[in-house]
Amino acid sequence: MAHNSKTGQLRIIGGSWRGRKINFVTEPGVRPTPDRIRETLFNWLQTSVAGARCLDLFSGSGALGFEALSRGANEVVMVEQSSAVTQQLRANATLLKTDCVQVEQCSANHYLKRPSQPFDIIFLDPPFETDSLESYCLQLASNGWLASNAQIYMERAKGSPTPQLPADWQLHREKQSGKVCYALATRNN
Repeated sequence: MAHNSKTGQLRIIGGSWRGRKINFVTEPGVRPTPDRIRETLFNWLQTSVAGARCLDLFSGSGALGFEALSRGANEVVMVEQSSAVTQQLRANATLLKTDCVQVEQCSANHYLKRPSQPFDIIFLDPPFETDSLESYCLQLASNGWLASNAQIYMERAKGSPTPQLPADWQLHREKQSGKVCYALATRNN
């Protein structure tokens, strides 16, 4: 890892790696989903995570993807643009001795131009300053990325506009915590 990259630490809060700490690179735009929000999210997802294929589209710290694996997801694809962040995600997968994670170093837009594979759970947490949540929802919905009854977790800055969801998505839950508004939508087939 580049010597000028700073690292932070986060704790996995549930599942087989509960209590394990992993490092993450503190770069602009990398903000791990806080423990309290992760706890709520995985309570919402508790009946869906085991055996799921998950896509962590703006992986950053890897908090959501590693939490999903810890709670029984079969596979997580982490997409991250930064090489330092990608290296740290791969180091964490090695530390946790898992081969159920695939780390892709590219932009989310570039990844979504590939041939699609349907995912059961998608974590959609783009940098707040991009304000691009709605366009990613549309790309995911229109290009075969979602399994039937897929669940899509979305995080955005509190006070930012609520994204217009694709027609076959239903907002399942929504909450706010601090400066974050987070929601879970379900695709209905």
